[in-house]
Amino acid sequence: MFAGETVLDSRCGKMLHRTGTFPTWLFPLEDLRDDLLVAAEPGRRWTLRVGDCSAHDAVTCPTGRRPGRGGTARHGQVDYAVIDRWLEEDDPIYAHPRDPYHRVDVRSSSRHVTVRHGGRVIAESRRPKLLFESSNPIRYYLPFADVRIELLQLSDTVSECDVAWSLPHPLPEGIAAAEHVGCYPGKVNIDVDGQPITEWPSGSRRPERSLSCPRLRQQCAPSYRSLRRG
Repeated sequence: MFAGETVLDSRCGKMLHRTGTFPTWLFPLEDLRDDLLVAAEPGRRWTLRVGDCSAHDAVTCPTGRRPGRGGTARHGQVDYAVIDRWLEEDDPIYAHPRDPYHRVDVRSSSRHVTVRHGGRVIAESRRPKLLFESSNPIRYYLPFADVRIELLQLSDTVSECDVAWSLPHPLPEGIAAAEHVGCYPGKVNIDVDGQPITEWPSGSRRPERSLSCPRLRQQCAPSYRSLRRG
């Protein structure tokens, strides 16, 4: 959906996997709304235009004819970020296409997790949820009751990472972490059983692709941007 119009409806999409980046969808060019496309570079790039709304280079294709014309089996790519709403079957998809090879597991724990900022404790729990996600360090989610929410300021950001975030409507694999708050090491100080946690543990190799949790937080509440003073 773009500016209230369905610009693509396809049952023949393909997923392209490339090293070091998120997967992308490719669709038969004839499945795109030809009447909403304006050629930027004939045969290769098109602007998507609905009324006064436009997205430049929203559709790209390496070679060939204008999308929507002829019986070609060629596929093109639609810029994921410029589209207002994506649906996979009837489920909305946020941030980027879901990676079927990407795994998320949430486990209950009794580890002692403490979150500090400027020497002040803003959260402490012995009942965290530990989130294990491919290509990422462990994330620690603490129950709302164990977090001093009054010290945090709400952000307008959704599906992006600020100081902290919550998961009121997570994807199925993240349900166990709902009604919890996660915090970023580096933006706050996190200790687990008395040991400081860093974004990437010493001696570990940071992977080429860091997913940074947006996939799980596709339906998250506003993040927490900063800490209140006082």
